[in-house]
Amino acid sequence: RNKLHASSATTSDLSPMNLLVVTLWYLKHYHSEPYIASELNFTHQGVNYFLSAVVDILHSFVYPAFVSLPADLPNKRIPHGPQEHHKLIVDSTCVAIPQPHDPEQRKKLYYAKSSTNYGIKVQVACDFRHRIVHVSECYHGSVHDFAVLGESGLLEHVEESVQVVGDKGYIDKEYVDTPRKKHCGRKLTQEDKDFNRNINSARAAIENINQRLKTYAICGSVYR
Repeated sequence: RNKLHASSATTSDLSPMNLLVVTLWYLKHYHSEPYIASELNFTHQGVNYFLSAVVDILHSFVYPAFVSLPADLPNKRIPHGPQEHHKLIVDSTCVAIPQPHDPEQRKKLYYAKSSTNYGIKVQVACDFRHRIVHVSECYHGSVHDFAVLGESGLLEHVEESVQVVGDKGYIDKEYVDTPRKKHCGRKLTQEDKDFNRNINSARAAIENINQRLKTYAICGSVYR
């Protein structure tokens, strides 16, 4: 509250609750700060200050409370019997950005699956209860999912009793199970098909989570 009231001279009639509502409105619809300032009859500087302050406060309280690996992860029971050692499901998602002006930045941030062909990549992990338990730092769009997993620190929590389910972007990573690929000129065995079906069924959880994140315009549209 002290931080929020530090600039009370700019927008003195904004209560903490109103600030929270404005911030959630901004996060949901991702309107520009000048637009919010004009709609609420505030200064652009004031809107920028308060949004930054409230987002920082939300992050400091929400992230530790809702995004954290359980301390007793190896002992967690999961509903998938054949995957008794699989505790986490991981995948990356991309936030589209405008085309950078610098050629070097364009090379680093190139991501073909983005609506603009450029983006920043974030890795998200959830447990089998569909709870987000880990979010990586942001990476350039050109960085491979394999490299993001290695640099994210998530593998420090992985062992024989705590393994990860991922897509084909994580093939050959230790303690990560991915769908089995069909070798050239050969067909998948029934065992391979059953294995892939189980893996893909589990992966649906993280796919749904990433899709829900994109309902927020800050993830689903071009990040300014």
